[in-house]
Amino acid sequence: MADLTQAVLQGDRRALARLITLVENDDAQGRQALDALFPKTGTAHVIGITGPSGVGKSSLVNCLVDTLIKQDPKLHVAVIAVDPTSPFSGGAVLGDRIRMRAIAEKSNVFIRSMASRGALGGLAHNIQAVSLVLDAAGYDFIVVETVGAGQSEVEIASLAHSVLVVEAPGLGDDVQAAKAGIMEIADILVLNKADKADVDAAEMTLRSMLTMGYPSEESDESIWVPPILRTVATDGEGIAELVEAIHAHARYLRSTGNWQQRDQIRLRAFLRGLLERERDREWQQLIQKEEFKNIFGQVFVRALSPYAAVERLQEFSFLKNSQ
Repeated sequence: MADLTQAVLQGDRRALARLITLVENDDAQGRQALDALFPKTGTAHVIGITGPSGVGKSSLVNCLVDTLIKQDPKLHVAVIAVDPTSPFSGGAVLGDRIRMRAIAEKSNVFIRSMASRGALGGLAHNIQAVSLVLDAAGYDFIVVETVGAGQSEVEIASLAHSVLVVEAPGLGDDVQAAKAGIMEIADILVLNKADKADVDAAEMTLRSMLTMGYPSEESDESIWVPPILRTVATDGEGIAELVEAIHAHARYLRSTGNWQQRDQIRLRAFLRGLLERERDREWQQLIQKEEFKNIFGQVFVRALSPYAAVERLQEFSFLKNSQ
């Protein structure tokens, strides 16, 4: 395993892909490798990109990454494209990677499609661990594109330093951003497909929503007000301005101390996820025990309340073992 981690640190892409697979599968070797790599993490800028289907997120990611590395060829950029699980293979569908083929072959770009595997909100189960692996591997930017379905749009806030919420005019409502609290997590609002005729109405709606969230007109450098940027990802329009906004947000986070705060949020969410996974494992073991079957039998015939049953079950559970 030491050889694998060393190869990852030396830039071996095959070793990186292998380690990510181990981490995705929650393999013991993957956990061991991440233990060794963890001190090397903490420098990457994680960018979350979310929004409803049909707004052109994958095209935007493709153009964004291409612009980043053209502006600075020394940069290394990774993309995690979270796909719904394929009902046939159980793996991530490759639609995102196909759309990103223009950048996929570049030596300083690494793209990984990850299946959501039924995790809450469609986020890949080990996406945080994979981000840490990519961070340790020396990637300056890690772009996480979510499936844009329900709760995942909000969950991205616990995974990223900067959250880009992508909208597009003409999707039925003026914009979809009001749903599921998504406006509250946006650091940058992107109006993609801005060559459509009704883009002005969509931008006015977004600005009115921002005014409700940031009513003060007084300048306050301690408060970041999300900019609204128009883009046409298919021809690169507005992407340079988007890159500058991302850099500006990073400068803001570092100058105000919010970078460390975002890191704390990310690591706290990661720890919580690991603990929840361990609790789930303990539960799966617990329900196989005779003691559980006996207690559950009493609950089933209404001889024991669920609350009383939990008190008894704690004798065999994660709660007692963790005390």
